[in-house]
Amino acid sequence: MPAPLLQLCFADRYERLRLRTALVLYLLVILIGDIPGMRADVGQYASGGVLHSFGYGVLALILFSGIGGSMARRALLSVLMVAAMGALDEFIQSFLSYRHGSVRDWLVDMAAAAVVALLLTLLWPKMAAAALGKSAPLPEA
Repeated sequence: MPAPLLQLCFADRYERLRLRTALVLYLLVILIGDIPGMRADVGQYASGGVLHSFGYGVLALILFSGIGGSMARRALLSVLMVAAMGALDEFIQSFLSYRHGSVRDWLVDMAAAAVVALLLTLLWPKMAAAALGKSAPLPEA
């Protein structure tokens, strides 16, 4: 990966940009997902569980990378933010005649976020250090 891209993905100074990117992607998920017929069209290629797992897993990754502080703080906040985002998504869908809100989908969103956050808690310090050419920091308590 080219150095500037690694900086965008891992450098602390770009955390806010990554956080904003996650919010923009979430808004796109809401807007595109609520277009009549769009979900049915995409459903021909991937199930709802796959879409929710992938979409909210990616959001959790970007949120994790955009939140500062300890790995535990990043993990907790990214999972809580995905929980809120997923709940809002399902709430909005409950008002649309061609969609329906689902607690199951929300649970899939949170499960995907929890798995991603757990993996990143373990891997992020090493990944960031390798990407930025630094020695890996000691694990935080």
